[in-house]
Amino acid sequence: MTSSTPVVDTRPAQGRGLQAVLLDMDGTLVDTEGIWWAAETGVFADLGHALDEVHREVVVGGPMARSVGHLMEVTGTTATLAELMVAIDTRFEELIALGAPLMPGAKRLLAELAAHGVPTALVSASHRRTIDVMLRSLGAENFAFTLAGDEIARTKPYPDPYLTAAARLGADPAACVVVEDTLTGVASAEAAGCQVVAVPSVVPIAPAPGRTVVTSLDQVNVPFLRSLVQRSVNVDLH
Repeated sequence: MTSSTPVVDTRPAQGRGLQAVLLDMDGTLVDTEGIWWAAETGVFADLGHALDEVHREVVVGGPMARSVGHLMEVTGTTATLAELMVAIDTRFEELIALGAPLMPGAKRLLAELAAHGVPTALVSASHRRTIDVMLRSLGAENFAFTLAGDEIARTKPYPDPYLTAAARLGADPAACVVVEDTLTGVASAEAAGCQVVAVPSVVPIAPAPGRTVVTSLDQVNVPFLRSLVQRSVNVDLH
């Protein structure tokens, strides 16, 4: 099992430039949102329930307990939350064992962050067991540490995951850039006071103050990330 405890120099970065980059996993670095939906629809189909596509936008990016709870409510299944979560996790892991491709630009971005020595953490609402499987593709060496949704009392959309990650890196949240693909993740990052790059996957995300929307990670590089923090500093000074 990969520990979420950082093995890094956690002294605060100097100055008010970019201090850390905090990355979501599902739909941001790894193309898994469709795989999660396939796992959920498969498990519910086994129980005799057909999930309407409309519910996909509701459950995307959220903590698993909330997503499954919503699907339980709309289907009226008699299965318990615990049973369904285990079944969906198991089905998902079976599917990703067949291959879970990285999002365009993900491998290049991780390599660039490492080359520039930018402290980087993976912050996901997925459970630890799922993250550990994904790290086989993402490379655990690309992250100072990883934080799973079942390792924190309140996960996204609460600010706790990103506040915790910034604290572990000794970084000011305002000098961190978060890269997310869902409104739930964006809400978490913004509540933590981070700069946000949104790369929408399933649900559209509109630009907003402190939030930059791009269509692909191919548009994201270290100079771009540094410019977002610098721009926020300039705004504060004025």
